Amino acid sequence: MTKPSRQKAIVDIVGDKPVASQEELQRALAKRGFRVGQATLSRDIHELGLVKTGDGYAPPNREVAVDGALPSVSRLAREFVLDVRPAQNLVVVKTAVGSAQPVAAALDGEQWPEVVGTIAGDDAILIVTPDKKAARKLEQRIRGLLGK
Repeated sequence: MTKPSRQKAIVDIVGDKPVASQEELQRALAKRGFRVGQATLSRDIHELGLVKTGDGYAPPNREVAVDGALPSVSRLAREFVLDVRPAQNLVVVKTAVGSAQPVAAALDGEQWPEVVGTIAGDDAILIVTPDKKAARKLEQRIRGLLGK
């Protein structure tokens, strides 16, 4: 199940009635086939701009966009990238646990010429570049996003 479909389900659930707690929201998502951890759910709540009222979580007074748009690559890099290391024509990017896939998606979205492709796990991204020179250039580009 994708992040946009999960976030749409969250919007649908809290749109029907306020949800008292994150645990209640987790149970409602599980009934719809979405198994999510507390950290992922907290990020979704934040990204969707849900508000905590006296009755529980509810959608904000505005329309919530769930088009799958990611924050900028520079923001994601500053928040989640821990280390960048070149290895021949590869670059390994270490991220906070659970953050590799959104960071990789944002990097892919940049369509940088140095990037042939990315593979993301839970806390690491493997980026394939055409050659060692491109790998070093990409490492510097990503470090620039980090301010290092």
